Amino acid sequence: MNLHRLDLFSLSLFSLVARTGSISKGAGLALLAVGAASKRITDLEATVGAALLERHSRGVTLTVAGQALQRHAQRILTDVDQLAADLSDYASGFEGVVRLWANTSAVTQFLPLDVSVFVKANPGIRIELEEANSTEVVSAVVDGRADFGIFADRTPAMGLQAMNYRKDLLVLVVPRSHELARRRVVHFKEVVEYDFVSLSKGTSLAQRLQSETEALGCSLKTRIHVRSFDAMCQMVAAGMGVAILPSEAIGPHVQSMKLRQIVLGDGWARRRLLIGVRDANAVSRPVRLLIDHLCEAPAD
Repeated sequence: MNLHRLDLFSLSLFSLVARTGSISKGAGLALLAVGAASKRITDLEATVGAALLERHSRGVTLTVAGQALQRHAQRILTDVDQLAADLSDYASGFEGVVRLWANTSAVTQFLPLDVSVFVKANPGIRIELEEANSTEVVSAVVDGRADFGIFADRTPAMGLQAMNYRKDLLVLVVPRSHELARRRVVHFKEVVEYDFVSLSKGTSLAQRLQSETEALGCSLKTRIHVRSFDAMCQMVAAGMGVAILPSEAIGPHVQSMKLRQIVLGDGWARRRLLIGVRDANAVSRPVRLLIDHLCEAPAD
């Protein structure tokens, strides 16, 4: 068996055949004659030394060896696509690409300005920014989908190296007509009995509220879950409940939606946003430059 003889076109054809369950359909997608496609599959089986397909009147199914090859073929073809994208960037004058995942708090409060300043100083580096909740950010870095990520403290870091990025302040958000609207400071224990508007349960903010509620021996009265800070503010303005949100993220909505921010007097309301990376000494130069830039941002 000489796997170095495998060619990418045959792997791509095999992947199409496996996905469609038909040599003729796979050949059509690959813009190849059925006979030529069948010959390539036969040659592929000879190369790996095992049958890859079980042929029957209704099409084909994968053998155990075929299933193994399909898993690896998908990964190889994905890597080749990424390589092509990277090389295309270099050919267009880009120095590199940085895949950054970050939670909503970082994306809405700090990254727009920080990334803008970086891109102006480093026009040859392209940044691919993905917004996700903190747990998803960590997972993306761990499994290599992201070069590094930004997530909230208290999120299990799964062995990542963590550095401080920014701090944010959580505040209570209520309608201006709410009975607490005249208060300047409240403690969470004073408001835990109210109906709450919250993000989905998997977010770091929702998990923090749940943890602090349980510490008080209470249950959080979540009236509705939504997917964004903007939607939370709209629900609060509509009288669906109160909410706890990062102060700087909701600034534009406070006036337009007639809301009030009230400082939380609890220590946990002052969060740290962290930069996480698998190995800070093994990242590419563009990634290193961006991490250094973000770490130099004001710590608030």
